[in-house]
Amino acid sequence: MTYIGLGANLENRIMHLKEAIDRIDQIPECRVRAVSPFYRTEPVGVRGQKWYVNGVIRVETSLGPGDLLKSLLDIEADMGRIRQTRWGPRVIDLDILLFEDQIIQEEEITIPHPRMQERRFVLVPLTRLAPNLIHPVLGKTMMELLHEAPEADQAVLEMGG
Repeated sequence: MTYIGLGANLENRIMHLKEAIDRIDQIPECRVRAVSPFYRTEPVGVRGQKWYVNGVIRVETSLGPGDLLKSLLDIEADMGRIRQTRWGPRVIDLDILLFEDQIIQEEEITIPHPRMQERRFVLVPLTRLAPNLIHPVLGKTMMELLHEAPEADQAVLEMGG
C-alpha cells in the first residue's frame, strides 16, 4: 500500500482535502482505500499563518512512484496551488509518505518522505491507519516513531466528526 499525506491552510481547508481525496480516487489505476481523521495542526517553518488541516490516506495503485507523484502535482496545480514560499500557505499539499516498502532517493522524489518521522501532523493520522507499519529505512513502527517525535512547537488536535 501507498500512504499520502494531505494538508491545506487556505480557504475551506476540509473541502480542499475532500476534493483532493476524490481526485486521487479518480486517477486511473489508483484507489483510495482508507482515510484518517482530519487534524488541525500548527504551521511548521513559517509562523503567523492560518493553522492547517492534515490527514493521511491509504491508496492502492499500480502506478509507479514517479507517475503517482506527477498525478499528485497535477491535482495540486489544478486546485490552485502556487509554490512561492517554502512551508508557506497552500490550498492543498499532497506528499507521498510511503510507497510499499520502496526506498527511493532521486532529485525529483524521495521515499519514504525524508522528514515524516519528525512531523506529528503526519504521524498522528498515519498511526490511525497503520500503527504497526514499519518504516523501511528506520526499521521502527509508525507508533514508535510517533512516541519519539518532538512534541514542542506543534499542536495536533483531532477535529470532531
